[in-house]
Amino acid sequence: MKDIKQALKPSRDTWFKWAMRLFDRPTVDEAVWAELEELLISADVGVDTTAKLLERVRRRVKEEKLSEGASVRDALKAEMVSILKIEFQPPSVPPLLPKVVLAVGVNGGGKTTSIAKLAYSAKNEGKRVMLVAADTFRAAAIDQLKNLGEKVGVNVVAHQPGADAGAVVFDALEAARSRNAHEVIIDTAGRLHTKFNLMEELKKIKRVAAKADTTAPHEVLLVLDANTGQNGLTQARYFTEAVGVTGIFLAKLDGTAKGGIVLAICDELKIPILFIGVGDGLEDMAPFDAETFVEALCS
Repeated sequence: MKDIKQALKPSRDTWFKWAMRLFDRPTVDEAVWAELEELLISADVGVDTTAKLLERVRRRVKEEKLSEGASVRDALKAEMVSILKIEFQPPSVPPLLPKVVLAVGVNGGGKTTSIAKLAYSAKNEGKRVMLVAADTFRAAAIDQLKNLGEKVGVNVVAHQPGADAGAVVFDALEAARSRNAHEVIIDTAGRLHTKFNLMEELKKIKRVAAKADTTAPHEVLLVLDANTGQNGLTQARYFTEAVGVTGIFLAKLDGTAKGGIVLAICDELKIPILFIGVGDGLEDMAPFDAETFVEALCS
């Protein structure tokens, strides 16, 4: 797996390195705060989240009587970690039934590749994993998932292009139960979040999953492309409203200089980031950890 610090190099070298260097000065005056605000906003932390973050740091500086730049920098990093720590309740899966993960996201966001990474990780943990090709609109999408499934070494349930996505999901969950699968990951169409009918179909898929297992899906994982920046917040709001997103897989984090979007997502949406994509290989993903992330971003 690519090192997380290396993956965050574009964001660190472009914005956060300069933000951290502000505290090398002998005193932290208003000019420092103004520059820091500009750098954070430029890194896609967002205006509201930046304001909230700086308010919390300045309060700590006053209450703890911090004067040295290094101490203020540590306070900033600690408040960043605080924003990123969103409580996640692991799903409760009934005994002898597979965990069902519904993966959603817009076109081109890296969803199918991220699903393959999740399957690869789960298989390496000794789990029996099944992938479901519920993006039936495009033959290429079905073929891509089949190819990735073969590469990972897991079963893929698929129907012909144009088939009813709900029927694919129902058949897959029945097969998963008969084969004693541990985990089922459903790949859905990369739907445009502004299209009402596509969102309605996504709701239908969720209802179908619940027919096979009333507790399913156990997770609704939104795959977001880190390069979309603030647009990712809009996408997340639409998907959460439609199907109740429970966690985020932030893909392509190694390809953006605006890693600050992670702070905005956690602050504004209160949805935990569960995984980050840090490269092109199947092994290039990692569980998200707030302390590790901030240290890699700010060191």
